Amino acid sequence: MTEIQHLLNETINTLNHEEKRDNRPRFSISFIRTHPWLFVAMYIGWFATLIVMLQSDTLADSVWLLVVLFVLMNGFFFFDVNPRYKFEDIDVLDLRVCYNGEWYNTRDVPTSLIEAILHSPRVDDEKKSQLSAMVSRKGNLSFYDIYSLDKPQKAS
Repeated sequence: MTEIQHLLNETINTLNHEEKRDNRPRFSISFIRTHPWLFVAMYIGWFATLIVMLQSDTLADSVWLLVVLFVLMNGFFFFDVNPRYKFEDIDVLDLRVCYNGEWYNTRDVPTSLIEAILHSPRVDDEKKSQLSAMVSRKGNLSFYDIYSLDKPQKAS
């Protein structure tokens, strides 16, 4: 592992720790805060279905199933999962993108990582000058930008 990869991995681990990114579900009412009308519409739909089922001779005996399904399906809305960032996920496009998103393209690296790379004696001057050029061109750099700085070039 190169020095840039090591520093990048260290920064990712620090972010995971600080933001409690551990892939564990945590109870949260953020769904209700962000989508209050959808939440109300779900309950209106549930009550309408309950009324229809209670009025029906054939469905009245299976009301318990409606309640169980509604509770189970709504349970998912009350939990948030903070996915763990991983160095191995950078530049990988597979099903993990559905879960994690492309965080490495949208998340800016902390300036401390850029400073650590620029001041590290184990990073060669060519990489440092490339990094300085990227910072002057783009301003804020993403994790993919830093990763691409040290990414092995494929032979064409």
